Amino acid sequence: MPDVVNTEQAQAWNGPEGSHWARNQDRWNAVNEGFNEPLLNAVAITATHRVLDLGCGSGQTTRLAALKAPQGRALGLDLSGPMLAEARARTQREGITNASFAQGDTQVYPFEAGAFDAAISRYGVMFFADPIAAFANVGRALVPGGRLAFVCPAEAVLNDWVVAMASLRDILPVGDFGRSGLPGMFSLDDPGRIRDVLTAAGFTGITVNQAQAEGVWGRGAEDAAEFLLGSGPGRHLMEQTDPPAQTRARHALTDHLRAHEGTDGTVRLRSTSWLVTADRPTDPSGRP
Repeated sequence: MPDVVNTEQAQAWNGPEGSHWARNQDRWNAVNEGFNEPLLNAVAITATHRVLDLGCGSGQTTRLAALKAPQGRALGLDLSGPMLAEARARTQREGITNASFAQGDTQVYPFEAGAFDAAISRYGVMFFADPIAAFANVGRALVPGGRLAFVCPAEAVLNDWVVAMASLRDILPVGDFGRSGLPGMFSLDDPGRIRDVLTAAGFTGITVNQAQAEGVWGRGAEDAAEFLLGSGPGRHLMEQTDPPAQTRARHALTDHLRAHEGTDGTVRLRSTSWLVTADRPTDPSGRP
């Protein structure tokens, strides 16, 4: 891997968390894919676009961008070796030849200046140790006038999965679960902070709009509860308590999720996010 400064996140995403996401890539895509179309539409990919996908994970959004740019290309960048292995394998099986992947840290990755027309990210930009440095590096990788678009979680209480986990407060050491902080899932939940970070990184024309989508979390409440408790945050909480409490947590979460079961038996939870766009200025003065 090229130089990494975000070492804590690199360790996490090359350890159990990255392995969990790689094994469950189809399930995580079912959770998050409702944001794919709004995200890709926000950068108006053309047939010849060169697209950079930040924190691409197992590569679904990278592949979708590549399909929208058949005469262009898409590069997915991520810290996680396990997820990138899945991304490469899936891309090869699907016969997509204009998508490639690289392992690296967005904050310091040696992008060629002006190598991309657009940059996108679906839930991949909240984990930067230094977000201003990371976004400034992305800005240098974009052509003048190039566009950045990303999706990141809005306030924790607006996301049903967080509400579900917080319902276990009497059983698990939930604490201030879903808090804002750097780096972390909700590090960019404040629109003001988003605008401040992107402005400091040199972007202009910043828009922050709320977007919502329902994702499929499981084939029934019990399945969804096991999936949630097996994810990084859930596993961390479960590891801090004893087996009887773990059993109570599974039962309590299952009961909570039954209210979200549809007529087809699937559990759907609402995610509320910010859909953010910003432009690289066309001249050094910062004018668009």
